[in-house]
Amino acid sequence: MVPPEFPIAALLPQILSTLAARPRLVLEAPPGAGKTTQVPLALLQAPWLAGQRILLLEPRRLAARAAAEFMAQQLGETVGQTVGYRVRFEQRISAATRIEVLTEGILTRMLVDDPELAGVGAILFDEFHERHLHGDLGAALALEVHRQLRPELRLLLMSATLDGVRLAAWLDAPRLSSAGRAYPVRIAHP
Repeated sequence: MVPPEFPIAALLPQILSTLAARPRLVLEAPPGAGKTTQVPLALLQAPWLAGQRILLLEPRRLAARAAAEFMAQQLGETVGQTVGYRVRFEQRISAATRIEVLTEGILTRMLVDDPELAGVGAILFDEFHERHLHGDLGAALALEVHRQLRPELRLLLMSATLDGVRLAAWLDAPRLSSAGRAYPVRIAHP
């Protein structure tokens, strides 16, 4: 399912096994490693998910739509089938949607409306280093839901630049790091 050109592919088995054993995880991977689009697709088949939905949080609407489009394309589907999105004033989801890409404010609203997040098996906070009020509030509320109501709810915080050691200590979670990829650069002057 994961094209080999994404550096995160080598780490996916370890991500899956870690989340099977522990409900919280911090993932560090440089931009372009594939954490946004490949990790949610890999989690779809995780036994602990048992048909529940995955929520992938993006800090911006454009990023949410683009991630959903790319994942749906990889599955050979249109957005709204297995992969959908919800952003302010727009949504493309269906009863069959298993991965919902949403903005941080949408998660806050979901937690207010349904604090147990029924039917959700995992929340993935992408670009967690981009600190926003809704993102921080969503993470705090999701952690509280995990601790008080849903100990089986998986929380995965992903970042390219955040201090993963401190975040992992705060969450009492393991930390995994993915290598990036260096591209050859050639400088030519006329």
